Amino acid sequence: MAELNVIWTKTADLQFVGILEYWVKRNKSNTFSKKLVKLVSERTKQIAETPLIYKATDFPDTRVASLGNFSIYYKISDKNIIITAFWDNRQDPKKLLKILKN
Repeated sequence: MAELNVIWTKTADLQFVGILEYWVKRNKSNTFSKKLVKLVSERTKQIAETPLIYKATDFPDTRVASLGNFSIYYKISDKNIIITAFWDNRQDPKKLLKILKN
C-alpha cells in the first residue's frame, strides 16, 4: 500500500494546539511541546505508511494510535488518513465520545 496523505480535521488540530499551549504555559518552556510535536509527526508518518497497524475502535471506521498519555484517532480513506481527534487520555472520556460521534 502506498503512503497516504495525512489530513487533520479542524477539531483534531484545535485539540493538538490546545494541548501544546497548555504544556508551554504549565512548564514555562516549550521543550515538552517540541518533543510531543516530533513524536506525533513520527506516529502520523507511521500511520500513513501502515494504516492498519493500530487498534480498531467501537466507532465505525475509526482506529486509535496510543502515545502514552495521548491518543490519535483516525479514519482511513482511499488516499488519505483523516485525523479526527487528538486526545489527552487524562480528560473526561465523555467529551471524546461526543467528538467521535460527529
